[in-house]
Amino acid sequence: MNHLLYLHGFRSSPQSAKARIVAAWMHRHRPDVTWWCPQLPPSPKHALDTLLHGTAAWPRDTMAVIGSSLGGFYATVIAEHLGCRAALLNPAIDPARDLARYIGETTSWHSEDRFFFEAGYVDELKAMTPPVITQPERYFTLIAKGDEVLDWREMVARYPGATIRLLDGNDHAIGDFEHHLPFVTGFLGL
Repeated sequence: MNHLLYLHGFRSSPQSAKARIVAAWMHRHRPDVTWWCPQLPPSPKHALDTLLHGTAAWPRDTMAVIGSSLGGFYATVIAEHLGCRAALLNPAIDPARDLARYIGETTSWHSEDRFFFEAGYVDELKAMTPPVITQPERYFTLIAKGDEVLDWREMVARYPGATIRLLDGNDHAIGDFEHHLPFVTGFLGL
């Protein structure tokens, strides 16, 4: 891989613990790889447009994407659009359903920034949801049974045939992520 995209979750940012762990690993072990971890806008359509535009010149056969939670959903959308490999960390399976309760003003986890999650964003999520995963061999999923936000059984069911690393216990944030990073980087060929 010579291009890597990292996508954070809902209300998160490039300052998330996992994003910083991956960034540090990339800087230390693979400084030759183009690394991009953008701040995603609240609008899913705008986020996808930004990502597709930002990766338009990237070679599809040597790029990969890592996504956490909502970023895992976006990573799936990107992988299906571009045909690249994807590593998903507790990926959101039905964000249109799950995020409908967040319509309104909310804050980011890593700053005091406030943003408005509009009702129309739920429709944007529905419109971009891939009906199926077309090439499961392109996917690695790291799923915690102890995830307090998302149902691990839905995650496993969404990615039949993918490489799945199922963690007993743990949590949505995957607090010991650095111990699992070698499986992610190994799958992506980093």
